Amino acid sequence: MAAACGGALGRIGLQFLRTRGGIAGPVSSLVPRVPLQGAGRSYGTGGGSGFRSKWFWTLPGRRVSGRVLGCAFLLGGGGLGLYHTVKSCFHSQFAQQMAPQSDTGDLRLTLYQYKTCPFCSKVRAFLDYHGLPYDIVEVNPVMRKEIQFSQYRKVPILLADDGETLQLNDSSVISSAIKTYMISKDKNLKQILSYYPEMKYKDEKGKEVTEYSNKYWVMLGEQEVEEHYPSKESMKEEVRWRRWVDDWLVHLISPNVYRTPTEALASFDYIVREGKFGSFEGFCAKYLGAAAMFIISKRLKSRHELQSDVRQDLYKAVNDWVTAIGKKRQFMGGTRPNLADLAVYGVLRVMEGLQAFDDMMAHTSVQPWYEHMERAIKQHQGKH
Repeated sequence: MAAACGGALGRIGLQFLRTRGGIAGPVSSLVPRVPLQGAGRSYGTGGGSGFRSKWFWTLPGRRVSGRVLGCAFLLGGGGLGLYHTVKSCFHSQFAQQMAPQSDTGDLRLTLYQYKTCPFCSKVRAFLDYHGLPYDIVEVNPVMRKEIQFSQYRKVPILLADDGETLQLNDSSVISSAIKTYMISKDKNLKQILSYYPEMKYKDEKGKEVTEYSNKYWVMLGEQEVEEHYPSKESMKEEVRWRRWVDDWLVHLISPNVYRTPTEALASFDYIVREGKFGSFEGFCAKYLGAAAMFIISKRLKSRHELQSDVRQDLYKAVNDWVTAIGKKRQFMGGTRPNLADLAVYGVLRVMEGLQAFDDMMAHTSVQPWYEHMERAIKQHQGKH
């Protein structure tokens, strides 16, 4: 969906530029490219600087082609938050120090991502909470040359190497499989991945869809479940809410980020102002991009049957989550976050710095939980 709409918008933008007397040189992306030599080593890079962080970034000055609108869609219209694009420049030089040995032993991890993608944010939250060192490769959201090696054309992709390089696809599979690997005493990662078989089918539009069995389950034996979960019901609760994140919560992000023309325009105004575009290219990126995002957000609202005021769906979803945790638990996992906590936090985090995030904090009871989660991830409290 995102790739198809991004390509269509790119063609529209290209035609618009042609009819106005000239086409600028090629542009990689509105997403700042990370100047990596291979990949940057990261350890706990996903926490940001707090949920009240301000926008501060600098885009390299580049000329813009029609692809700018396709990029714009991938930045926001397909469920991506804009705020963490801001932070991505500051991760162009990732921490060089290696983290101490973790439960993954000698397993070397490389994450291929879009910084702004809520699914990628989920994976970073998981890895950072558990204190697992990993390399990051920022993928160009239009050309995607960085993942040409893969038949699976989405992100996140995690490469795990413990002598044999294995590819893990899908954010939920990644978290479930790595968590299983951390706990299991007698299984290697290749064996664990066999528990999450790939299934391909065609949807109602005839498009091939890839899905994975068991992706919300940590595959443990009876004794391991007893050691790591308070009860079997708590494990089922974790699975139920992880599925809720993918089936519902993530679809509320874009309609809320681009709820009004003012909110959409404010986001693109900042991109143009800091991106040092020429006057005409800046006009296209700011006004056409914002208009495209606003239109797409309305289509998403209709598709997912959201209320006229999409904020109300966001508020209800977040309050439903807080209610499910209850007053007697700090996290859904009890005294420590579980995989559902990490998934919800990862998705909500991509709205930081936007009006939707501030409204959510002001009109729901999520703030105490969110602050506890932020602290737990920054401190790598899941590291053993």
